[in-house]
Amino acid sequence: MNKKISLILATFLFTSILFCQDRRSYYKLIEEAQQLFDSNEYLKAGMKFSEAFRSNGNKGTFEERYNAACAWALADYPDSSFVQLFKIVIKGKYTDLEQFTNDTDLNSLHSDKRWNELLAIIKENKINLDKTLDKRLVAILDTVYNDDQNYRFKLDSIVNKSGYESEEFKILRNIFIEKDSINLIKVKKILDVWGWLGADIVGQEGNTTMFMVIQHADLKTQEKYLPLLRDAVSKGNAYPAHLAMLEDRVAIRQGKRQIYGSQIDQDPKTGEFFVLPLEDPDNVDKRREPIGLGKMEDYVSNWGIKWDVEAYKKQLPLIEAKQKKIKKQVLID
Repeated sequence: MNKKISLILATFLFTSILFCQDRRSYYKLIEEAQQLFDSNEYLKAGMKFSEAFRSNGNKGTFEERYNAACAWALADYPDSSFVQLFKIVIKGKYTDLEQFTNDTDLNSLHSDKRWNELLAIIKENKINLDKTLDKRLVAILDTVYNDDQNYRFKLDSIVNKSGYESEEFKILRNIFIEKDSINLIKVKKILDVWGWLGADIVGQEGNTTMFMVIQHADLKTQEKYLPLLRDAVSKGNAYPAHLAMLEDRVAIRQGKRQIYGSQIDQDPKTGEFFVLPLEDPDNVDKRREPIGLGKMEDYVSNWGIKWDVEAYKKQLPLIEAKQKKIKKQVLID
């Protein structure tokens, strides 16, 4: 299975990142470990993950420890695999039992008595989390999430099939705008009354939903709640990656350059996607990776963009000029 854990599920990925003095060395080792894993060289991958953790004061993210555990399990080193898994479920308070039980990479561990101990801790984590959740707010945000994603998915399908100028797109877009307005009212009420609630109160999906709704809102609303999100991140109640994306979107809308390269636009004439104006392109990966955004080249490939930093720097003046001419931006989430 894909070892990349989603933002919604991996709270520990962002809230527990600690850094060494030489982060470039650490991330280089992690990249090498992942390449070895993808090449089915599981023992070497496990050893490389361990080398990376040692270089970082024996610290690592949820995702990296999970990948290391899978590598050790596939290499038939259960002891090393359980070391990583217990760190995840004890220190990370992991709650997704289905993720662990359905991952075939961990099948070799099922006959070990420590496997049942691991599952018991996950179940206890889930029970403890359920005690702190505000189920009423969770239900509200669950509805908001479904509306937000369902209509965006339908719009994407229509655009791919019929284009932006089709009647079908225009009709659904009006419904979509109305749903967004209703969702924003619901989320603003939560934020104004309770603040930016953490996953312990509204769940991981609920926490992400609040971000998505604000990310889709108007600039005035984004400017209002951006300081609230900054404060939430500093307290561990929101994800640094979410803050980075909102910082980028606000900057672009204010006519500034983005910092993390998260904002992509589409040329209405050619249909080609491009990275909106970016500050200091040479060092963008150094800003992205510590907060879980991954490499720029991997991110932009989702839109068929090949990341060439030297070419981008040459094109940047043209991109900025193009943006001033484009009246209607299509910002990609």
